[in-house]
Amino acid sequence: MAKITPRATDYSKWYLDIINHAKLADYGPVKGTMVIRPNGYAIWENMQRVLDGMFKDTGHVNAYFPLFIPQSFLSKEAQHVEGFAKECALVTHSRLVNTDGGVGVDPNSKLEEPLVVRPTSETIIWDMYRKWIQSYRDLPILINQWANVVRWEMRTRLFLRTSEFLWQEGHTAHATAEEAEEETRKMLDVYANFAEEYMALPVFKGRKTESEKFAGADVTYCIEAMMQDGKALQAGTSHNLGTNFSKAFEVQFQDRDGQLKNPYSTSWGVSTRLIGALIMAHSDDNGLVLPPKLAQIQVAIVPISRSEEEWATVLEAGEKIRAELRAKGIGVKLDDDTKQKPGWKFAEYELLGIPLRIEIGPRDVASEQVVLARRDNRQKTTVPMAGLADHVSTMLDTIQDAIYQKALKFRDEHIFTVNNYDEFKEIIGSDKGWVRTFWDGDAATEARVKEETKATIRCIPFDQPSSLGTDPVSGQPAQYEVLYAKAY
Repeated sequence: MAKITPRATDYSKWYLDIINHAKLADYGPVKGTMVIRPNGYAIWENMQRVLDGMFKDTGHVNAYFPLFIPQSFLSKEAQHVEGFAKECALVTHSRLVNTDGGVGVDPNSKLEEPLVVRPTSETIIWDMYRKWIQSYRDLPILINQWANVVRWEMRTRLFLRTSEFLWQEGHTAHATAEEAEEETRKMLDVYANFAEEYMALPVFKGRKTESEKFAGADVTYCIEAMMQDGKALQAGTSHNLGTNFSKAFEVQFQDRDGQLKNPYSTSWGVSTRLIGALIMAHSDDNGLVLPPKLAQIQVAIVPISRSEEEWATVLEAGEKIRAELRAKGIGVKLDDDTKQKPGWKFAEYELLGIPLRIEIGPRDVASEQVVLARRDNRQKTTVPMAGLADHVSTMLDTIQDAIYQKALKFRDEHIFTVNNYDEFKEIIGSDKGWVRTFWDGDAATEARVKEETKATIRCIPFDQPSSLGTDPVSGQPAQYEVLYAKAY
């Protein structure tokens, strides 16, 4: 059985060990890329299924836009291109030719204009919206895209930061600034609800500072989560883009008053880094811990026997249990493999993060009972077979809530209020967690903290105190209460 590096010994190695041993992803042949293996992709599929339903419930529809974007498009919105310029991959030629050494670039296939491999889709989408938006009757446009994007990262880590990753990106157009702001906040709430209800991940909702906001946005809202090493992870963003892109791409519509106006826009997205968040927020030294709502296999049934006759008996009972659980809508696997012993299977299912295990032997069959083993706390209980499906369903809900409450308790215990900059630096420097403190609103203060401690303002929480004190860094009166942390 695979041995996982303990979190307390080397958190980064622990994280990579879990990805490797749980068969979630592997390194691609191109530096900075990853192969998402079936176990990892199953998690993403469940995330995608849930989020897609939430988007459609809020009136959005799916579409698809090209992977290749003319380089000139990115030049139309100055702030936007500045934010992505160093991460863009370019296509400059359209074909290869045979050479003595294999293949090479055909010099005659040079493109008239280089093409950017999609880092994000605002520019190409707004070029299309220019064709689609003529009147207020064409608004709002509420489109989401499930796609891959490429950002040529220098330092990468599986799921958290790779040169190519999977995500969704919503892009909407509205007749008024008020509608765009409502949309931006609504989608942030969707992300927060998904994180807490499905990922069992407590988050803070708030606004990014000017230096941390999305390139080309008027304002960026975010959800921030704490990992088990005390660092922050940005788990989702929603951007109010104002009229920046509609002006850049000369999109206008005739409003009810007969005037030509620029529509207001938003964009919002989450990516496969959420799988990294699941790993780092919930897993332990025995392997992956998955919230039941995102586990493809929620229950594994492990028959136990010492003879062929016993095997036939317990397997028959297991098949009956599997049918009952499936009828209840529970994802279940009956392990009928005879090549591995039960002890090996127990450890394997713990490693894979299966939320609940059912152990059933001949004595259990005779007594009409089974043993339930929870992954989150490794506790075992014996329950009757009668009404088992209802009992399992209830226990899965209990596990889901317990995982959330554990993460919430950890987060709240690792957020510190400080009175002076020395305390601030001591907490951040020792990686104890986050600092909740006051900020004077000055970008220079924010920059000083980042340079001296590597901590950034993760967000300005929506829930602000009724009175504000003094910024412990500058000594000036505060404008906001903020959360500082080191981050991924």
